[in-house]
Amino acid sequence: MARIRRKACVTLLALFLLVLILTVALKSLTLEESEFTRGNAPLLELKGDAQGTSLAPQPDEVVKLTAPLSKFPPPNYHLHAFYYIWYGNPNFDSKYIHWDHPRLTHWDPKVAQKYSQDRHSPPDDMGANFYPALGAYSSRDPAVMEAHMQQLRTAAIGVIAVSWYPPNTKDDNGAPVDDIMPLLLDVAQRYNIKVAFHIEPYKGRDEVNMYTNIKYIIDTYGGHPAFYRFRTNTGKLLPLFYVYDSYLLNTEQWARLLRHTESASIRDTPYDSVFLALLVEEKHQREVLTAGFDGIYTYFATNGFTYGATQRNWDAIRAFCDDNSLLFVPSVGPGYVDTGVRPWNFQNTRNRINGKYYETSLSAALEAKPDLISVTSFNEWHEGTQIEMAVPKRSPTLYLDYLPNKPTIYLEITRKWAAIFGGERRRRRE
Repeated sequence: MARIRRKACVTLLALFLLVLILTVALKSLTLEESEFTRGNAPLLELKGDAQGTSLAPQPDEVVKLTAPLSKFPPPNYHLHAFYYIWYGNPNFDSKYIHWDHPRLTHWDPKVAQKYSQDRHSPPDDMGANFYPALGAYSSRDPAVMEAHMQQLRTAAIGVIAVSWYPPNTKDDNGAPVDDIMPLLLDVAQRYNIKVAFHIEPYKGRDEVNMYTNIKYIIDTYGGHPAFYRFRTNTGKLLPLFYVYDSYLLNTEQWARLLRHTESASIRDTPYDSVFLALLVEEKHQREVLTAGFDGIYTYFATNGFTYGATQRNWDAIRAFCDDNSLLFVPSVGPGYVDTGVRPWNFQNTRNRINGKYYETSLSAALEAKPDLISVTSFNEWHEGTQIEMAVPKRSPTLYLDYLPNKPTIYLEITRKWAAIFGGERRRRRE
């Protein structure tokens, strides 16, 4: 019996040493060896409770690039993602911006003030369900920009369409954003990502100040190597602008800006560009054509919410665009839930179904043979359309989390379909 016990002890000791050696070996792996299980894209490192309760990201570790830029998949410049730079926190902006949307019933500003020195993540007892892996970040934080560009490259997204307001203007719940653009362009350039402008319906928007603002954007940012230009079928490289809620101006107003026959037109000037209108109702197709737009996009991530966002209509929309030499840019999203800011809108919630909703949307977009695909969105958290890395938080449910999948699941799905889309485009050209 004593001999048996000695043998058992020796066996246990050997097993212990083996586990210890394996642990040390795994920890000593080089940064370049940490890759996704599918593809060669590097992981971004996260620290926190494996069960997802009380996760607190460590900023310097979260944003660390774990492989050289060459290890990322090549960016697909025909795959765009809507990107929002309207977030703020006390460290960079003296207060929380957008994270404390006035309709967020779970947000307690008194508790928020208590934690004003925590620049990355309000603790769980704030009540708001903050799922970003980076916490309640500021869009002005250079480290956040770096982390976002790494995630975008991980997903093989080549272009971000930045939600933009003219200088000194802003959305109803935010702050001016134009001053963020120079640094954003610089960081994007380091990752070979291009930046397009998604022009919001700022107060007083009309055809006259649209011309002024397009001129401002091109004069100010058009010379930057990260500024996105689209190659038209005539071979021209032109700036491309998404115009949100374009239907708010009538066709006569847009025609004065966009029709070649108008004396005040932007066409055939140094500021000529590609303009994409938001397609909501079916009748808007003819209005878009009459107004002089170059194409349409659908934006909304809720399948069935509008005519344009209804996937079964995409073949017909594609045919209309083909018949009228318009670009077709369907928008796809991973899901939708905005009841935190619009409690009455529960009927438009679309569950993520562990990524199946997103994959179905991407498949439908590819079947429609699009010119570009736009992803709604990289980080529109209040509408639950984000594909940004996310972690679960212990608080009342506000956003649809990614469980049981890992924080990078939607980046991985995007990367897979970016490759498929790239292959489809190559076959169409052959």
